[in-house]
Amino acid sequence: QVQVVESGGGLVQSGGSLRLSCAASGTVFSIESVGWYRQAPGMQRELVAQIASGGTTTYADSVKGRFTISRDNAKNTAYLQMNSLKPEDTAVYYCNSIIKKFDGLTYGYWGQGTQVIVSS
Repeated sequence: QVQVVESGGGLVQSGGSLRLSCAASGTVFSIESVGWYRQAPGMQRELVAQIASGGTTTYADSVKGRFTISRDNAKNTAYLQMNSLKPEDTAVYYCNSIIKKFDGLTYGYWGQGTQVIVSS
């Protein structure tokens, strides 16, 4: 009954910016935390950024200072602002939302992914 959908990917040149969105819908009581992950061809999926329910954020060293994760609790939406993009940022980006349902149980929900391509 819960859907998580990413959007905002696309093709940009090096140095450009994109903002990704992760929207949850359905029987959502609250979103406890959100993590943005990415997976490049031939690489393992890695955690890029994470935001906890209280707003605490963490970032991978490779994106620190360039990416910013945020959330709008009223909209059940999280964002990843990506600035100063580099070709090595090219990947499929996924969000995972830890969602509390009305029965009090939590579960991690993955979106379908959105492609980001950064050209040289």
